[in-house]
Amino acid sequence: MKLKRCGKHFVYIVECADGTYYTGYTNNIENRIRRHNAGFASKYTRAKLPVKLVWKKACKNQRFAMRTEKTIKGLKREDKKRIVRGARLDNILRKYI
Repeated sequence: MKLKRCGKHFVYIVECADGTYYTGYTNNIENRIRRHNAGFASKYTRAKLPVKLVWKKACKNQRFAMRTEKTIKGLKREDKKRIVRGARLDNILRKYI
């Protein structure tokens, strides 16, 4: 039997110390950022500490959060910058359709 995770899920973007972006998803954003900064969340961010949360979006479920994460990871850096600056994700995705 497959278990469903309850509660809110988030897609997030952190800015690493070297200025790069890392995108992920979680159901506990505060804990996830702490784990990134402690060096336990991902290999990518471990070498680029500290990280700073620059964008997050609540999602209705884990599946949608995972899909959104994958979509954002496929975007160009300039489009990720636009998201961080406040552009709507659906507006950015229109140019990819």
